[in-house]
Amino acid sequence: MKDTTGITAVANVAKNGPNPSKGGSEDVLTVARSRMTMAISAYSETRENELDDLRFFAGSPDNQWQWPADVLQTRGAVQGQTINARPCLTINKLPQHVRHVTNEQRMNRPGIKVIPADDKADLDMAEVYNGVIRHIEYLSDADVAYDTACENQVSYGEGYVRILTEYCDETTFDQDIKIGRIRNSFSVYMDPMIQDPTGADARWCFITEDMTKAEYERMYPNAAPITTLMSLGVGDQSISQWINQNTVRIAEYFYVDYEKARLNLYPGNQTAFDNTPEDRALRLVFGKPLRSRDSDRKRVRWCKINGYEILEERDWAGSFIPVVRVVGNEFEVDGRMYVSGLVRNAKDAQRMYNYWVSQEAEMLALAPKAPFIGYGGQFEGYEQQWKTANTNNWPYLEVNPDVTDGQGAVLPLPQRAQPPMASSGLLQAKAGAAEDIKSATGQYNASLGMTSNERSGKAILARQKESDVGTYHYVDNLARAIRHIGRQLIDLIPKIYDTERIARIIGEDGEPSTVKMNPTQEEPVKKIVNQEGVVIDKIYNPGVGKYDVRVITGPGYATKRQEALESMAQLLQGNPQLWQVAGDLFVKNMDWPGAQDLAKRFQKTLDPKVLADEDNPALSAANQQIHAMQAEMQNMFNMLQNVQNSMEAKDIAVKEFEAQIKAYQAETQRISAVQAGMSPEQIQDIVMGTIAAALDTGDLVAGSPQMPPQMGDANEMR
Repeated sequence: MKDTTGITAVANVAKNGPNPSKGGSEDVLTVARSRMTMAISAYSETRENELDDLRFFAGSPDNQWQWPADVLQTRGAVQGQTINARPCLTINKLPQHVRHVTNEQRMNRPGIKVIPADDKADLDMAEVYNGVIRHIEYLSDADVAYDTACENQVSYGEGYVRILTEYCDETTFDQDIKIGRIRNSFSVYMDPMIQDPTGADARWCFITEDMTKAEYERMYPNAAPITTLMSLGVGDQSISQWINQNTVRIAEYFYVDYEKARLNLYPGNQTAFDNTPEDRALRLVFGKPLRSRDSDRKRVRWCKINGYEILEERDWAGSFIPVVRVVGNEFEVDGRMYVSGLVRNAKDAQRMYNYWVSQEAEMLALAPKAPFIGYGGQFEGYEQQWKTANTNNWPYLEVNPDVTDGQGAVLPLPQRAQPPMASSGLLQAKAGAAEDIKSATGQYNASLGMTSNERSGKAILARQKESDVGTYHYVDNLARAIRHIGRQLIDLIPKIYDTERIARIIGEDGEPSTVKMNPTQEEPVKKIVNQEGVVIDKIYNPGVGKYDVRVITGPGYATKRQEALESMAQLLQGNPQLWQVAGDLFVKNMDWPGAQDLAKRFQKTLDPKVLADEDNPALSAANQQIHAMQAEMQNMFNMLQNVQNSMEAKDIAVKEFEAQIKAYQAETQRISAVQAGMSPEQIQDIVMGTIAAALDTGDLVAGSPQMPPQMGDANEMR
């Protein structure tokens, strides 16, 4: 038996309440149906035109969507007979013009850049925000969502991008933020009273989906039966918007709920809502608040409904409705809003081009084939070859040469008549229609790659710039939408990354890395230093400080790297000495395999002073320590040098003293041999005197006493 627990809830349908949050689910559903009816009424006229623009843009020779139905009836087959049918050719030139805008956007994607917005914010934390957002875009294939929204915006006037959250896997409560694609813009019904082009001020929004009744019963087995819902909608004109014969409409319904509260201000610019735990703690410290004012506490709610029953519901973590609008051309006429894209104003010019091309083909097809003209009797005997000359490739054609004009002169050979040509007026009309398409889209020959009068590169670029200016508002509106997406991500990241975790980030060059996040610390960036004061790690808290977003539009990183490679190649060719200071950067920007490994090896050969980062405090502290250690090592080296010099001097003195002693011993022995006849006392007096003189003068020879004359005489005698 089917569970009908939802019948009780849907049976309490009441009249429209002033605020969905003040009543039960019946008030939410009543307001939702009322808002859906209002949105359908507000968007009905403009969306009919948008749908026609989309069909016209997708027109092809197979579907003939670029031809009005009444014209096709008069030019097509009549009762199955194609004898009088006229050509209805479709030469669709609009995709080229639309792709020129959308592909330019793909080449120069708007990028989100986070910047600090108050004194509590930190530049390092802003860079982490940038890395986290790049990881979110990579994880969710955000480029697909951006490209789809841009193509819808340019072709028929509006596109949408959504933001959602998903659990990382089935075994955790940690969530990831995703950027989602909305392929069908007509499934979105946003508050028509918005003033912001991105829908940042929207109070409610629907994302609808139609499913078969069998699929609905399979996915929501506990919901109220469809027959019950249809009975509840008897007399309600909006029932047809939710349930029809074959399908049931399911809608994701976002709405903003406001709650009145009293905001108190305390010393130190600290604020808290009245009767909250934070307010009570501040009252214990400061007493009565300095000022108070009434405030509306904003809360975004999400639910999934079928119009008469809430199937799912919960609070949305962010402060904005997570659906972002990308608009093309926007007009408000007589209180009604109209949007359009690039196709709208070019439709008539495209129709005229198709008409004139078809007219040209028809005229040439109906014109008689150009015949051969000759005199009677020239073709006699060769009739079959001349009859088939337009269909068969005969190697030669013969005529009778003996036919004369009666006076013996040979008649001229047969000649083909002038073939039919298209009128100059038709060709001018077709060319004019092609030019009208360019004028309606604001794109001319130079931007479309056609040859024009410009010859210099500067002149061609100037003409291309004129075309880019004509369609720049599409790119600018997309940049606004991406900026609002960035603000929503900044608002969501501290609320989703609310536990200690290792978060993955992606650098501007596409290299992944990880950072530590701790939402409980008081400072935005906590630096972990070692005993020497060098920063070895950082922990981030995205919830401290305020940050804002600016959008940077330009070529992607790969394109910028290629441009940098070409510029550096030119610079290095003229200044080869720069290889010694920038060679690693040049190799790093190359794309061939092994370039990054070679850049790392090349970097090791560079002077460390070239690689020094003076702005890095950790590196500066390390450099100071290195300089101090080098000075200390130099002092120690000087001391060791002095000691070594002193020891060498002592060794030399000892050796000299030993040499002196040996010299005295030799001299003593010589004197002893010479003075063999002297008494011991005389010899001792001479030796002692010699030693004393040597010690006083430091010179053995100079300090040696002169021998008495008799000793010299004795030597001579011997």
